[in-house]
Amino acid sequence: MASSFLRLQAPTPLQYFATLVADDAGLNLLEAAASIAQDDFPELDVQAVLAEVDALVQRLRQRLPADASANYKLRALTRYFHEELGFAGNVNNYYDCANSYVHQVLATRRGIPISLAVIFLELAAQLGLRAQGIAFPGHFLVKLRVGAGEVVLDPFSGRSLSRASLDEFLQVYRQSSGLPDDAELPIELFLQAAPPRQILARMLRNLKEIHRAAEDWPRLLAVQQRLVLLLPQDAAERRDRGLVLEALGHWPAAADDLAHYLQEQGAAADAAALRQRLQQLRARGGPPLH
Repeated sequence: MASSFLRLQAPTPLQYFATLVADDAGLNLLEAAASIAQDDFPELDVQAVLAEVDALVQRLRQRLPADASANYKLRALTRYFHEELGFAGNVNNYYDCANSYVHQVLATRRGIPISLAVIFLELAAQLGLRAQGIAFPGHFLVKLRVGAGEVVLDPFSGRSLSRASLDEFLQVYRQSSGLPDDAELPIELFLQAAPPRQILARMLRNLKEIHRAAEDWPRLLAVQQRLVLLLPQDAAERRDRGLVLEALGHWPAAADDLAHYLQEQGAAADAAALRQRLQQLRARGGPPLH
């Protein structure tokens, strides 16, 4: 008689991500951010990435006085991160996907503001600093509570940003978005702390734009699957997944996503065009045979 054994299968990268982002209370930003790379590197050991970051912070922690103030820790961390470890913005290849993959940012010490910030935030948290990400338009930032005040840092350059510097960043946003110069946009509006889920969505949307520009539909679908899991109430992400599925010839699944979007956003500006598209998808039936 053949013996039977229960075979435990490792979760797929998407299933693993789903468990990481299931609820906000248990959402580990660094772990979830590192797992994004598993779409391109399915064998990536995310726990090894976390251990690498732990080792980095341990090296610094051993040097700090037991009674180090928050201001002292912040100065030490900034020097350590940018000068000793050499983390900086990848100005030569800004739109490389590797800049969004935590394990590659750790290896090359180069990234974009948000990926550098994710690593910096973890180091700061482990040192007992009150650090938060800021989803500033066009340029992700970090803010830290130090004493009675707040410090805003640019993780791309390591600079501490003054009010004038923040206004310059905001002016760039005004110009790129076509907002009139006299539009009232108080700087405080853009300095709110971004929760982990919002940070992950921004990371994924960066990759989304890279893959969409390259018309790399399989990789775009992988990113879109994560966005739908991360933001289940965002009907626009379901719509966008449907459009990618259509491009890949998965017509029934594409129709399901577009129908969901139209049910939720029936009065949207694109609703009429999508209804026509949905009819065409349903008329096609199953996927094409190859």
